[in-house]
Amino acid sequence: MSVSRIYTRFLPALMIVLILAAAAFAFAAANTVPNSGAGDGSGTISGYTVASIHYNLNTTTPSNVDSVQFTLTPAAGVGAPTDVSVQMNGGGSWFACSVAAGTWTCNLTGITALNATQLRVVAAQ
Repeated sequence: MSVSRIYTRFLPALMIVLILAAAAFAFAAANTVPNSGAGDGSGTISGYTVASIHYNLNTTTPSNVDSVQFTLTPAAGVGAPTDVSVQMNGGGSWFACSVAAGTWTCNLTGITALNATQLRVVAAQ
C-alpha cells in the first residue's frame, strides 16, 4: 500500500476528529466564571443573658402555660439576637419566638404549669 493511499484512506477520519476537537475547545472556551472571594477567620461567641422571665397562664385553664416572655442582653446593636427559640422540660418541641420593644415572646402549646420544669433558650444573630 502506498503512502498516498494511506493518507487518502485516513484523511476523512482525521478531518472529523479535528473538527470535533475544535468544536469541543470552542465550547469549553465559552465558559465564564465571575470573581468571588474566600477566606478564613474567627470571632468570639459570647452568648446572651436571659432575664425578666415571665410565664403567661391561660385565662380559661390557668394550669396551662400559653407563652413565656423574657429579655436578652445584648438586646440591640452588634451581636443582638435575630433568631430565638425555646424548649420546655428538657426535650420535646421547639417554639419560635418574636421580639417587640426588646421583649421576646414565645407562644407555647401543650405545656402545663405542673410539667414546666426547665426553660431552654437558644439565640443567634
